[in-house]
Amino acid sequence: MSPSIASATDRAAITWRTVARLTLMVLALLFLIVPHLLYRAVGRPSPMVMAFLNAVGWIAGLRIRTTGTRLRRDVLFVSNHVSWLDILALGGAARSAFVSKAEVKTTPLVGWLADQNSTIYVQREAKRDIHSQANSLRDALARGRPVTLFPEGTTGPGDGLLPFRASLFQAIIPTPPNLQVQPVFLDYGSQANDVAWLDPESGLDNFKRLLARKRPIPLTIHYLDPLPDEAERDRKAINEAARAAIAARIAATSAAPRHRL
Repeated sequence: MSPSIASATDRAAITWRTVARLTLMVLALLFLIVPHLLYRAVGRPSPMVMAFLNAVGWIAGLRIRTTGTRLRRDVLFVSNHVSWLDILALGGAARSAFVSKAEVKTTPLVGWLADQNSTIYVQREAKRDIHSQANSLRDALARGRPVTLFPEGTTGPGDGLLPFRASLFQAIIPTPPNLQVQPVFLDYGSQANDVAWLDPESGLDNFKRLLARKRPIPLTIHYLDPLPDEAERDRKAINEAARAAIAARIAATSAAPRHRL
């Protein structure tokens, strides 16, 4: 564990930057919520969700660039997971919904916000429910909108990968004809360890610590090549191919010179 993470809880004070950024986030929500509810009232998809995620990401300090070609629909993004900032980045930049642990749904305000983005909730430890959970994911993908799965199941250090969990890939076996699986590497560069939300830091402390930062947070979203058809024969093959693709890009970017934002 890096020193920055080990001491993170000691730095999670509320500063004027924290208050200013949180205030701007609340103002963004208040500004966008009425048009969002109007879109929902007439049964139309609301672009205000993506606008809100983009705005909050910018306020939090995210400065995003992308590489590769992003698939627009009929795609399951498979990504590494570093921070709550990942949701803002992919939800805003890629217009993606997410597969999330069930506890998020019951979190005040956060659960409501997640619902507005059509989040698919799963109980990762409830193996008896994996069939119904897989069906929920499959139904969401059938509607064409991009969905992101974080197969590590938790946040990692950002400069490496935790083991992937293959179980939810069963939702796309057999793979629907129009669906593609696209690996994604969220690259926070040299700041990955400092941004990462790892034990023993609480979610609230991580949130306060990142909002108190003076410098922006550069993030490169690497959209990698979609998996070939032969890698989609079963859930283990998808799991291994996606993890190998992201690991290869991590190795390549680690060896390349870094450019400051």
